[in-house]
Amino acid sequence: MVHLTLDQALARAETCLRSGRPEEARQVLNAILRAHPGEARARRTLALLDRTAPRRSAPAQEVERVAALCQNGRFEAAVTEAERLLQQNPSSFALLSLLGGACLKTGRIARAEDAFRRALAITPDHAGTRYNLGLLLQQAGRLDEALAAYREALARDPRHADARNNLGNVLSALDRHEEAAEAYRMALAGRPDWPDALANLGRALRDLDQPAAAMECWRRALDLAPGHAAARLQKLRLQWESCDFTAYAEFDGVRDSLGITGAAVPPFALLAAEDDPARQRQRSATWAGRFATKAAPPPARAAPREGRPRIGYFCGNFHDHATLRLTAGLFRAHDRSRFEVFAYALDRHKTGALRAELERDVEHFHDVEHLPAAKIAELARSHALDIAIDLDGYTRGSRPEIFAARPAGITIGYLGYPGTSAADFVDYLVADPLVIPEAERTHYSESVIFLPGTYQPTDDRREVPDLGDSRADHGLPEDGFVFCCFNNSYKIGPAEFDIWMRLLRRVKGSVLWLLQANAPMVENLRREAGARGVDPGRLVFAPKAPQDVHLARHRHADLFLDTFRYNAHTTASDALWAGLPLVTMAGRQFAARVGASVLRAAGLPELITTSAKDYEALCLDLARRPGRLAELRARLAEQRATAPLFDTRGYTRTFEAALDEVLHLHRRGEPPRDIHLSEGV
Repeated sequence: MVHLTLDQALARAETCLRSGRPEEARQVLNAILRAHPGEARARRTLALLDRTAPRRSAPAQEVERVAALCQNGRFEAAVTEAERLLQQNPSSFALLSLLGGACLKTGRIARAEDAFRRALAITPDHAGTRYNLGLLLQQAGRLDEALAAYREALARDPRHADARNNLGNVLSALDRHEEAAEAYRMALAGRPDWPDALANLGRALRDLDQPAAAMECWRRALDLAPGHAAARLQKLRLQWESCDFTAYAEFDGVRDSLGITGAAVPPFALLAAEDDPARQRQRSATWAGRFATKAAPPPARAAPREGRPRIGYFCGNFHDHATLRLTAGLFRAHDRSRFEVFAYALDRHKTGALRAELERDVEHFHDVEHLPAAKIAELARSHALDIAIDLDGYTRGSRPEIFAARPAGITIGYLGYPGTSAADFVDYLVADPLVIPEAERTHYSESVIFLPGTYQPTDDRREVPDLGDSRADHGLPEDGFVFCCFNNSYKIGPAEFDIWMRLLRRVKGSVLWLLQANAPMVENLRREAGARGVDPGRLVFAPKAPQDVHLARHRHADLFLDTFRYNAHTTASDALWAGLPLVTMAGRQFAARVGASVLRAAGLPELITTSAKDYEALCLDLARRPGRLAELRARLAEQRATAPLFDTRGYTRTFEAALDEVLHLHRRGEPPRDIHLSEGV
């Protein structure tokens, strides 16, 4: 069979049917569908064979034995037993359904789909099997097909609450949040005390910018199920984004249950919750386990291929987003005489000038957002990629299952996620000696590529326009000292806020300028300021603005104050590029050390502190000594043309040297190992 073409195999099946050998024909057709799940001719012939075959039910005790194996989690044994019994009972709906479920649990997606469709050919109106097929299609990333399967299940059983809930999940993944919310409400109409649907409805309402209603859903879910990890995490995340500092005490009571001893949760959401690289690795490992059944073995070492190495970048943020703003210069500066560059866009329906520029700067641009992960990996393998670079990691909207399916011989995690994947399908992590110091190296599962300056690229062609605006245009005092923090609101915690309020009390006429995330953030921080003896009016909030306007308004600030557990990353690069000095405190985990990495690469290491006490003292000293601050500004402006942080071309050459070393090791058949790049390679 393995040596036959598809047409030859179909011809053999037809010959078997004509010569009265239906079971042999069935075996051939099933083999075709395992290799080609979408082959319509084989599926139609098998369906016809099932309809015309004598109906024989498997003995009840045998079906119960397979069901018991599934109930006890022995899915491999269930697959083996179900397939054995189906040889004698090929038209057993029960066995086919159990086989499909067991195959789904063990990651055999094609075989599971084949079993479910064969079952539906016998009993097409079975809502439960339609639901299972939808679940399979959803897990495979075939969202439009999953949507249809769930709707077909609901057409047969409108009270199928699980189908209604999962219909909402697919609609949510397709950014159809109004429809998703309605699906969850209908699921709850039949099961009003269902924590999962309540948590999901909360997420949809949050995406619809209804935070109060979302919070009420999560509170109800937690009243019903206090250990519900998704509801807890979503509630905490919204509280952190709103600068509700009571969330930190709540987190202290549940931190182990979120991704360590309890259920897997998206680890990105907790990077700003605590500075502990060991615990962050544990959460990543728990999360990575979700993709283990989808993992493929590493491709065999390829023989050296003629031509340039092929590098593929995969990203869900190839639009006006921090990731592309940082990497635009890298894509532009890539040496096309040495590397053939592919870009795979995973983001949905995104356009804009930055994306158009990227499409011009790479040789091969593929919009693959509509494809399931397995198909994206298959497409990449057809392009014979040498290296796959994951720019998302575990950030929102990322698709680790692509890399679990091994789209290339080497996978590198880069830039988007400041931490370890703890996944065996990611070979390397791009870092530098400051973000991963030797004392913390054990908390990163990948082999590390240590770049000599900073791991973070910068585009040296970004413009900082002069808009002719004044401080007054932004609600700032003309003469008072302006402390500034344009970090995301979820990074701001009580430890740094206490310091900031003491600085305002000690520097007469000063204000704190923050990026406004949402209305509750403004209300909460003004209340917290008042509780610390500071006039709430001394907090000034900047609305979100286009990138050029945002860069331009930095000139009205005097000093950028960094956050602790999760530093300024792109925002640090923005501030320094716009000429605004930044003070940081280097912590332990990757996310807490990026400010230090960026400052060192900008030539301002004296603005790096290692304790809250030193951080506060340095900020106060700079606010009280305008001469020292002016000297730092002058140095920053002078070094803008020479500092490693702003040398896009030099950074790219070093990054390419790292790719060369990775390829060299792989082609010699050596396993990944840490790589240390030196200056000027």
